[in-house]
Amino acid sequence: MSRSGIVNVRMVITEEKILSNMDKVQKLINPNSKKQIVQLEEDAFFKDLIESIKTYLIEYPKKKNFPKAVYKAAYELVEYATNQFEENTKKIEELIRQREKNIALANKLRETLEIVQNKEENWKEAVKSVSRDFPEDIIDTLSLIGRTKSTKSQNYQDAVKLINARIVNLESNLHIEIDMERIEDRSKALSYIGIEIADALKLIPTPQDDSNEVEAILNEIKEETPEEKTYFEQTRVEVKPSLWQRIKNSKIVRAISYAMKIKVVLQVPALPEGRGEQHN
Repeated sequence: MSRSGIVNVRMVITEEKILSNMDKVQKLINPNSKKQIVQLEEDAFFKDLIESIKTYLIEYPKKKNFPKAVYKAAYELVEYATNQFEENTKKIEELIRQREKNIALANKLRETLEIVQNKEENWKEAVKSVSRDFPEDIIDTLSLIGRTKSTKSQNYQDAVKLINARIVNLESNLHIEIDMERIEDRSKALSYIGIEIADALKLIPTPQDDSNEVEAILNEIKEETPEEKTYFEQTRVEVKPSLWQRIKNSKIVRAISYAMKIKVVLQVPALPEGRGEQHN
């Protein structure tokens, strides 16, 4: 009896499990998901998912017969993570611009406050000149300071405190720093996918006819992918050249498009299941 039609049930089950794990990872890095990575270092569930995918890719016994569905899903996951990383980079750049703008506004407000407190002849013009930069309550408070004759009055002192508080708030940029840290943590998780999965994929022949060119492109990644420690040292908010920019430059995404002949645009819903599924 021919054994050519026999299916390795264990491998089929594992394949389904790995595809399910990839789907879970994609949901965890989806910016619209309610269940996202908080801190990569503390998210054992996420790391376990990535480790299971990496192990499957590396330890699959016959690489030439590697399941196309898993190969394709792994590439789509890397591409999706790359795109999300680039979006995060744009968000961080925007936050940096906003931070710089806030610092400039703080300086402008401090200078205007000094003019108003000194009752300089042009204090009204100075207040009017910043009316487009600040909300009405700030402009009204500056005007109150300028009109108040006694610097010892409670209204005057309260008004000065309010303006100084706004200056400190603009300079500290606390909410911006919090947003930047949150985005950075997500970016670390996205890069972790590239470090672990993209590298493991290079060991597998692409299940496409034109495999030579794709594999040649993928081989570039090994030379351009730094150690994980190096990546983490370069991911702070200064928008330095990062791991994923290097992966992008190494043409991995072009390799995906070339191999799969697809353009992935995924809108993945939030994880419906609870944390209890982590131990599956």
